[in-house]
Amino acid sequence: MSAALAAAGSGLLGGVYLAFSTAVLPALRRRPEAEAAATMREVNRVILNPVFGTLFGGTALACGAALVGGALDGEPLRIAGAVAGLAGFAVTAAVNIPLNSALDRGGPWSAFDRRWTRANHLRTATSALAVALLSL
Repeated sequence: MSAALAAAGSGLLGGVYLAFSTAVLPALRRRPEAEAAATMREVNRVILNPVFGTLFGGTALACGAALVGGALDGEPLRIAGAVAGLAGFAVTAAVNIPLNSALDRGGPWSAFDRRWTRANHLRTATSALAVALLSL
């Protein structure tokens, strides 16, 4: 059960991340720097809502449970899938959230955009990998 929830949550999160990589960020790059930064600050505020919070936190918990269950049952694909899912959370905590905070404090868009985008691509990939491995 936890593997299915982890796979579903990872897929949904990966979709959000992919939308940012393929649509939101390219659109923001077409705007003046101050406008892009202001819009991203607003996006960062709006995404902190109960629906996304439940998806984000719930997926992390499901990945943790899948990891433990995979370890107890000796299922390496479930372990690898759970680790891939948790890697997206690690990237978010280590890179995306600190950059969001710096941007919110008035940091420049130019210092934010490329690093945030690279980290977002990485968590998109780890989410997709999690879905694939947890679905096998």
